[in-house]
Amino acid sequence: MPQPILRTDRLLLIPLADRHLDLEVELDSDPEVLRYIWGRARTPDEVLASHEQRMASAEQVDGLGYWIAFGPEGEDDGEFVGLMMLPPAHGPDQPADPAVCDLGYRLLRRHWRRGLATDASRALLRHAFDTVGQSRVIAQTMAVNRGSRGVMEAIGMRHVRTWFPTWDDPLPGAEAGEVEYEMTRAMWDGGRRPSTPTMPS
Repeated sequence: MPQPILRTDRLLLIPLADRHLDLEVELDSDPEVLRYIWGRARTPDEVLASHEQRMASAEQVDGLGYWIAFGPEGEDDGEFVGLMMLPPAHGPDQPADPAVCDLGYRLLRRHWRRGLATDASRALLRHAFDTVGQSRVIAQTMAVNRGSRGVMEAIGMRHVRTWFPTWDDPLPGAEAGEVEYEMTRAMWDGGRRPSTPTMPS
């Protein structure tokens, strides 16, 4: 099953492709966008390396991967909003499990505080559980990243842990630790699914 195009009332999510690299470079050129991830803007070469990793990751589990978000008019006429992420779970503390995926979102600064990350995340949760058949979706961020945590809470995810990794060059706020939220199949089936309708196309 290839990644579908996903629609909400305000967004069109297009599966990430090589033609979107310039948009990823634009997104990662703003240090504020990467404040809680890298703490600085990234070079085009760094973004290219991440793009290649994302494209490879999207081939691991059918239906999972990365999407570029545009306004509802679409890729040709709509405004670029950001990068939405639903890859297989990865990381040294995450056992490989094709039924578990990571939820993430990265928006251009001009689109912050408009509920668009929440809108896209609802669509991705529905896709993960109702289409792909995942058993668990997790999301992680720095504990001090209140904006990202607010999205996780708004879509019904629950906080499951705070932990304190060791960093060679910690970002400001790292002393407060990292947090993980989750939505499980049982939670989803029990009624915590978002109410906003979304449709694949």
